[in-house]
Amino acid sequence: MEAEMGLLPEGCIANVISFTTPRDACRLSSVSTVFKSAAESDAVWERFLPPDYPSLLSDAASSSSSSSSLHFSSKKELYFSLCHNPILIDEGKKSFSLDKQSGKKCYMISARDLLIVWGDTPTYWRWTSVPEARFPEVAELICVCWLEIRCKINTRSLSPRTLYAAYLVYKPTAGSYGFEYQPIDVSVGVVGSESQTRTVYLDAERGQRQRYHYPRRIGLFNRSRRQASMPKENDGCYPKERDDEWLEIELGDFFNKEDEDGELEMSVLEVAAGDWKGGLIIQGIEIRPKQGK
Repeated sequence: MEAEMGLLPEGCIANVISFTTPRDACRLSSVSTVFKSAAESDAVWERFLPPDYPSLLSDAASSSSSSSSLHFSSKKELYFSLCHNPILIDEGKKSFSLDKQSGKKCYMISARDLLIVWGDTPTYWRWTSVPEARFPEVAELICVCWLEIRCKINTRSLSPRTLYAAYLVYKPTAGSYGFEYQPIDVSVGVVGSESQTRTVYLDAERGQRQRYHYPRRIGLFNRSRRQASMPKENDGCYPKERDDEWLEIELGDFFNKEDEDGELEMSVLEVAAGDWKGGLIIQGIEIRPKQGK
């Protein structure tokens, strides 16, 4: 069988493999030496890269003080570098990467590119830097009673025919407070269309308490506040720890059609209860293909 496959021109094999997926290409490289050469060729991996990758790399080079890390020996090396090492674009206000399984586009919108109500008021928010962030600046919440964060991204920047999910990427400070039992309203949707809205909790420890069914103690003099129905453990209402040790909470999902042309808006709101809250570091909002869908 291998001998018969070896009779096919390598270019023909490469063309066929380019219509599969990155995972399939890696698997097919073990079939034979001819398949390995074809599966690792630039002709194959060029097809797995987004059509506008040259302009994204050019943007990244102009957004970085050093472009030495943007030179690659092959398209396959470039592909996996973009999977594992997000590049900064749009003057460092966004990051771009690829989903390893599918090659679909992923973005993170930095805190500086978010609309944060009172974000430039030092009493409420502080702009700082942390070594573990991918952006030069992050936003640290000091204290607010009105939490409102929004951002937009053009749908044409995203991969077509793809189900995306948006995530708030953040971490609590040592003195975080006010989020223990406070429901947060989050939404995702195209501007001008109906948005998908749901309720989440930003306190990671709440999810752990809910998992072990720790009861809430209600004091006699606790002020009344808005209550949400008790979510189930696995319905995505609680944050999860990422591989980079930040937390993320899903804001919602959105299917980007082939001809979708509009602005996708995401929001994080807590404006109803009026309770003071503080002690969060916001890195940004990430938009990436939703796994398992």
